[in-house]
Amino acid sequence: MEIETRNTLTLTKSQKIEVRNLNIWYGDAHAIKDASLKIRKNNVTALIGPSGCGKSTFLRALNRMNDFIDDCVTKGSVDIDDTDIYRTQYTNVNNLRKSVGMVFQKPNPFPKSIYDNVAYGPQLHRMHESKAHLDEIVKRSLQKANLWDEVKNRLTSEAFSLSGGQQQRLCIARTLAVEPQVVLLDEPCSALDPISTNAIEQLILELKKSYTIVMVTHNMQQAKRISDTTAYFHLGEIVEVGATKKIFGNPNHRSTRAYVSGEFG
Repeated sequence: MEIETRNTLTLTKSQKIEVRNLNIWYGDAHAIKDASLKIRKNNVTALIGPSGCGKSTFLRALNRMNDFIDDCVTKGSVDIDDTDIYRTQYTNVNNLRKSVGMVFQKPNPFPKSIYDNVAYGPQLHRMHESKAHLDEIVKRSLQKANLWDEVKNRLTSEAFSLSGGQQQRLCIARTLAVEPQVVLLDEPCSALDPISTNAIEQLILELKKSYTIVMVTHNMQQAKRISDTTAYFHLGEIVEVGATKKIFGNPNHRSTRAYVSGEFG
């Protein structure tokens, strides 16, 4: 199917990220094809599309997680606050991933205590001045993740003792502990029950006040509920991007309309 790319979004707020002409290959497979996208600061941007269309590959490009894949080649530019993260002189990817944190599809706490999971990043980056300061970072991060009241009396317990939804919020707290500017979420609710999913969604709406959120989701209702902007991917291309109400209510492209209406996917 021939795809015509249309951008229905006119930026009126300051942008945090600008992706230009991004191309990504896994060996000979062209996974992302000339993708360009502007991402607004303090908004939730949802990336939607059928399985295998390139959403997660695009998301991982925003903090160079694809660097871990041996045969992955990336061309194009990803500007975060006017700095292209793929320029050869931008070599400190650890600092990049501190600034652009990521939460994965399945909760992946470390085999450590609840406290040590959250404290790990600040200790690694030497962000604390004392044990009391580290305690405050841990508490504040758990509060931001809406988990503090549930775990404050069991911080020394193993992280694996938490429920799936609590583990995912712990992973979010771990990400927030290193004070990122952008949070990437790769289907953060796909392994969770409806109650836990609702808790994560409410948390995302709260977090966007302080962070820029980019989220991959297969859940169309979730994208409608919590995102401000939606980008529809198909066969490695961004087909259409615009305000979420526009994409789900009156998209320009027939492929977008077919996908969001459930005709395929």
